[in-house]
Amino acid sequence: MFAKVLSAGVLGVDAYIVQVEAHLETALISFTTVGLPDSAVKESKERVSAAIKNSGFRYPNKKVTINLAPADVHKEGTGFDLPMALGILAATGEVSKDRLEHFVVLGELSLDGVIRPVQGALPMALAARDNGMEGIIVPEANSHEAAIVDGIKVYPMESLIDTVDFLNGEVEIEPFTVDINSVFSQYRDYEIDFSDVRGQEHVKRALEVAAAGGHNVLMIGPPGSGKTMLAKRLPTILPDLELDEALETTKVYSVAGKLARGTALIATRPFRAPHHTISDAGLIGGGRIPKPGEVSLAHNGVLFLDELPEFRKNVLEVMRQPMEDGTVVLSRASVSLAYPANFMLAAAMNPCPCGYATDPARECKCNSGQIQRYMSKISGPLLDRIDIHVEVPTVKWKQLSSERSSETSSVIRERVRMARLIQRQRFAHRKGMYCNADMESRDIEKFCKLDDECMNLLRHAITTLGLSARAFHRIQKVARTIADLDHSNLITAVHISEAIQYRSMDREQWSM
Repeated sequence: MFAKVLSAGVLGVDAYIVQVEAHLETALISFTTVGLPDSAVKESKERVSAAIKNSGFRYPNKKVTINLAPADVHKEGTGFDLPMALGILAATGEVSKDRLEHFVVLGELSLDGVIRPVQGALPMALAARDNGMEGIIVPEANSHEAAIVDGIKVYPMESLIDTVDFLNGEVEIEPFTVDINSVFSQYRDYEIDFSDVRGQEHVKRALEVAAAGGHNVLMIGPPGSGKTMLAKRLPTILPDLELDEALETTKVYSVAGKLARGTALIATRPFRAPHHTISDAGLIGGGRIPKPGEVSLAHNGVLFLDELPEFRKNVLEVMRQPMEDGTVVLSRASVSLAYPANFMLAAAMNPCPCGYATDPARECKCNSGQIQRYMSKISGPLLDRIDIHVEVPTVKWKQLSSERSSETSSVIRERVRMARLIQRQRFAHRKGMYCNADMESRDIEKFCKLDDECMNLLRHAITTLGLSARAFHRIQKVARTIADLDHSNLITAVHISEAIQYRSMDREQWSM
C-alpha cells in the first residue's frame, strides 16, 4: 500500500518540492520517518495519528514508513503533518490519489485535526508555481501570503476533514485571491511622519541626503535630543517599495515566522531596532539550521542601532560583510545558506559615557580617557562604512513650542525619489549598483569629478579641520548625492561644503 503527496521545504528564503511517500505493510505496528527529518518532523507521528483518529478516519494497524525526498536534504518544521496524514489516508483508499497529484500540500496538524499555520508559505507557493503545479493547499491563516503569488490557485483549509472532502470532490472550494494593488494601497501608509519632529532641521536634511544616496548615517547627541525619533521616521522618506522588493522582504519574514496573521504583503520599508544586548547570531542570523537575523529582517529597509558603543564589539564586526555585500552567508557543517541583507544602517550614540559632552546646558563628568575609551568601541573599518556623521543637539524651547509646521514625509520622499531616479539612470550599465553609496573608487573618479575650487576646499578641510584620509572619498560620494538632490550634473563648492559638515567623527575632537 503506497501513496505519494507533494509538499515543500525551505532552504534560506527559497523553497523546494518535497515528495512525501507513505508506505504501509503488514508487520509490527510502528511509525517511521526517514529522509533527514529534524525533531519537529519526527514528532509529527503523534500529531498525525491523533489527528486522523479524532477526525473520524481509520488509522491503519500496520507498519507506516514515511520517506521525505530528496532524502539528502535536511527537513525541518511542522508543515509536513498534513501531507503525511493525507499520504496515509490515500494509501488506505480514503483519499483520491488522482487529485493529490495536482497539489502541493502544507500544514501543521493539531491533535483534533485542525490545520495550523506554517512558516515559509510564500516561497513554497512560488516553488509550486515554478514546478507547474495546478494549486497549493495551505492553512487558512497562510492564505493571504500564498495568494500573492500570481499563476497558481490557493486553497485554504481549516481541518483535515475539509481537506479530505475537497480532494475527494465532495465539496467545492473557490481559490483564494487577493488584489495586489489594493494591498499596496492599504498597507503603504506609515503611522508616523517627519512633520512630527520639532526643530533639528539640519539633521532632517542629513537624513534626506542619506535616504537619497543610500548612505549609512550616524547621529551623535545627548540623551533626549531626538535621535531615536528621527531614525524611526527614516523609512517614511525612502522611496516606496516596488513589488519585487516587497516580495523579497515578505519572503524573509515568511521564512522567519514574523509575518503577522492575515498580512499578505509587507508594503512599507522595514524598520528594525535590536537591543544592544543582541548576540552576533541574533543580528546576522544563526542556529543549527540558520534562520534570518535582524540584518535580513531589515532587508530593503532600515537597521537602527541605538547606543552604538554599547553593542559588543564582535557583534558589530560581523555586520561588516553584510553591509559590504548586501547578503549574509551562514555556513554550517551540513548546509550553507545566503540571506538577503541590503539595508540602510542608521546608528545613534552619545558623545561620551554620561552623554552630555556637547550639551551646553549640562555638565559633562567624563575625563578625556573615558571619552576616548568610549569612542574607541567603534572600530575604524565599521566607521569606514558610514558615510554621514551628524551631530544632534538638544532641542531648544523655542523650537519645541513653535507652531510652525515642518515638511511632511511625502514631500521629502518625492525629492528622494527623483534623486534615486537620477542615480538609477547613471548606474544603468552597472549590475547590482543602484545608488551613490554603492560607488567604488573607479566610479567616484568617473562620476564625482571636482574642479579646482572644490579640490582646494577639500584640501583645506582635510588639513585645517583634521579630517582623516578616509573622509576624502566619503565626502565626494555624499556631495554627488547633494548635487543629485539639486538636479545638478556638476558637483560645486556648495555641495562639497555641505558634505564636509557630515564628517564630524573624522575631526580631531573625535580622534580615536
